[in-house]
Amino acid sequence: MRRAGLEGDRPHQGPQSRPHAAGDRPRPAIRAHDRGALRARHGGRPAAAVTLIVFGSAIADLVFRVPHLPRPGETVLGEAGAALPGGKGLNQAIAAARDGGDARFVGCVGRDAHGALLRAAALAAGVDVVGLREVEEGSGFACVCVDAEGRNQIAVSAGANRRASAAQVERIPPEATLLMQMEVPPAANAALIARGRAAGARMLLNLAPAAALAPDALRALDLLILNESEAAWIGGRLGQPGDARSLHAALGIGVAVTEGERGVTAVTGEGVLRLPAHRVAVVDTVGAGDAWCGVLAAALDRGLPLEAAMRRASAAGSLACTKPGAAPAMPTAAEIDALLSRS
Repeated sequence: MRRAGLEGDRPHQGPQSRPHAAGDRPRPAIRAHDRGALRARHGGRPAAAVTLIVFGSAIADLVFRVPHLPRPGETVLGEAGAALPGGKGLNQAIAAARDGGDARFVGCVGRDAHGALLRAAALAAGVDVVGLREVEEGSGFACVCVDAEGRNQIAVSAGANRRASAAQVERIPPEATLLMQMEVPPAANAALIARGRAAGARMLLNLAPAAALAPDALRALDLLILNESEAAWIGGRLGQPGDARSLHAALGIGVAVTEGERGVTAVTGEGVLRLPAHRVAVVDTVGAGDAWCGVLAAALDRGLPLEAAMRRASAAGSLACTKPGAAPAMPTAAEIDALLSRS
């Protein structure tokens, strides 16, 4: 048994958020929506109409189990292989839905067998796919090698994900939670962030893989989620150390950095939160970070405070390490509850 690494104690008061320019909406780093008041103000929509919107990639994972990860120029014979649904966007939408979230996935797939696999996986998990568009380009796919220790090495062909557009999100209600990643065009994320901010939605971005996004778009977020390598990358671009506290101070938004087997650290305008990883029998870490992000977004969307949401997310990320694959490894709410009850 070892602590599950996430490429994902009630602490002291941390640094405060940056001052807001005139006309900015005042927003703490992570805020709870008063859905009853919002529904009354915006037409009395029923709770079932409220949607967690996950905008991102859908990728077929071609997973190979190998005795060790290949070195440059080396061919390694795999012990097993399978085509599994994946992609950070789809994984996170499925994670949210399995934890009871009302999740809508918005993205693009091709008119091919991989696209059918990805759509079927979303539907099977109870994810709303009204925003999933079929395009002429082939579906995205990835080659994923997983060694005997559960470590992975991944190469991705974006395919249809290059066609993802913010225009596919037809409407953003003020009580919405938007969850994004970086396997779609950065310009599409920036456009959606601008619309989300205008609507007053809660916005979370998992900067994975690390890619450039305009500073104004980053500063409009409520929470930026990174692993340690992504945090170091963006810290370098900002001329800052790559830790949660420094990035929070530089950007004035909530920042969560997953720290492998050490757990996760989040810094918001309300202070610092540090949570350890759970000890589990690790099979495969491919989906751990996506489980963390999806469950965190679902928990925040249904009104949990950040600490409680992070506890669920940390349990989900650890549980995802106990099964092979990405989307198929996303845990259910019952599994998360059971692990938390034993902790």
